[in-house]
Amino acid sequence: MAVHYACESQIAIISIDRPERRNAINFEALEELAECLGKASLDAARCLILTGAEGHFCAGADLKELEDTVFTDRLGEVLQQLTNLPIPTIAAISGACMGLGMQLAISCDIRCATEDAYFGVPVAKLGLMINHATVARLVQVFGSGAARHMLLGAEVLTAEDGFRYGFVQTLGGLSDAQQLASRIADLAPLSLAGTKLGLNLVDTLTESPEYTEAFRRAWDSEDLIEGRAAFAERRSPVFRGI
Repeated sequence: MAVHYACESQIAIISIDRPERRNAINFEALEELAECLGKASLDAARCLILTGAEGHFCAGADLKELEDTVFTDRLGEVLQQLTNLPIPTIAAISGACMGLGMQLAISCDIRCATEDAYFGVPVAKLGLMINHATVARLVQVFGSGAARHMLLGAEVLTAEDGFRYGFVQTLGGLSDAQQLASRIADLAPLSLAGTKLGLNLVDTLTESPEYTEAFRRAWDSEDLIEGRAAFAERRSPVFRGI
């Protein structure tokens, strides 16, 4: 199993455990994550913590296995599943939180990060794109300027940057996230569920047909093939815009 699940004292903990890939997610791990999210609902957990094993949260999608938009379509469904959980969710982040890791983190309600955590969405270095919901959430949690800096400049931010921009609410480790989850678990469940529903309605987005077309075009491009090859060969890519 690449994703582990435990629930104790009404707190569910999901841990991504692929340390050889810095917890990068492949299709198998994505399906295991979806299954664990379902377990949290069945167990009537009152708070959920999402974290990563052995010093990293999630380094992104596993580019050795990533092929086409079949993966991204399924990812979108799992991210929505995480977002729509009727209980508060906490991302306990350490080390790498990149690409898909950022998508998981911003799909959680609250983020707790260690000092060694770092964040980025370097899609422009690979020739691919993220879905529009992720772009919008990045703007909401970072602000437009910082989100553009991260996406258009492929910049990597530190935990201090994340805290300063409001992306990270608590600086600390898994134990700090557990303490926060314990306090949340004692609060009124119906009040929390209703409030979270209201917060998610504020974030409701309408997907742009133009953005969808641009997304598909990027994923069908020769630049993506070049980006993946350069990543595997540990060299700088040469993009041609085709």
